[in-house]
Amino acid sequence: MRRRAVWWIERLLPGAVLATGAALTGGCVNVSAPDKPIEINLNINVTQQVVYRLDGEAKSLIQANPGIF
Repeated sequence: MRRRAVWWIERLLPGAVLATGAALTGGCVNVSAPDKPIEINLNINVTQQVVYRLDGEAKSLIQANPGIF
C-alpha cells in the first residue's frame, strides 16, 4: 500500500505544482507600447558587377582608337 501511495505522489505532485504555478502567474503579463520610436539600422552594402562582351570588330576598333571613350 505504501509503495502505491509513493507512486501517486511521484506522478501527480510535479503536475500539480506546475498547474498551480501556471494558474498563479497567468494574469501577470503586461504589453505596452514603447515610449521611444523603434530604430532599425540596416547596414547594407550593394555592389554591382557589369559583364559585357564586345563584338570582334568593335574590340579591334577600340584598340585602334584608345581615346574614343
